[in-house]
Amino acid sequence: MSDMSKVRELPEKVRDQLDQRLASTGFRGYRELERWLADAGFEIGKSSLQRYGRRLEQRLAAVQASTHAARAIASAAPDEADQRSAAVISLVQTELFNTLVGLQELTDEEDPAKRLKALSQVAKGVSDLTRASVTQKKWNDLIVARAQAAAKTADSIARKGGLSETAAAEIRRAILGIAATEAAT
Repeated sequence: MSDMSKVRELPEKVRDQLDQRLASTGFRGYRELERWLADAGFEIGKSSLQRYGRRLEQRLAAVQASTHAARAIASAAPDEADQRSAAVISLVQTELFNTLVGLQELTDEEDPAKRLKALSQVAKGVSDLTRASVTQKKWNDLIVARAQAAAKTADSIARKGGLSETAAAEIRRAILGIAATEAAT
């Protein structure tokens, strides 16, 4: 078993503490971490801890960069229709599907427990994604319903205010056009 596997097989609580220590020390002090783990009964070499730390640091940096980019995009280009979320959901669904296909291609020589764990993680991802997709569709339906109600109200106001049928119909089409655009996303 490689040292890298040993890091992954640490009990979740210990691995969480390791992650916290890595982050709080700026991903330095691997000898101290090696001693700390040894005192806790886990023999993992400094090199393995460095590889694990480097991967963790890269993941954290990617999350921070994504968060920063998402905030900048949201600030620069508001997305009331939540089209970005629909696009992200679609991308993640594709990746989960590809992962599931890859799992099916694993040979019988693979560790069944490992395969079951991976399958369980994919299933949880699909469940979470389905929930997000349903929520996004409900939001879309709400926008369409609000646009339809606004079109009806605008039509009523336009008629009471003496607007021509042509002008009222144009207002109705403009409002419902928004709803149709949202329904298509």
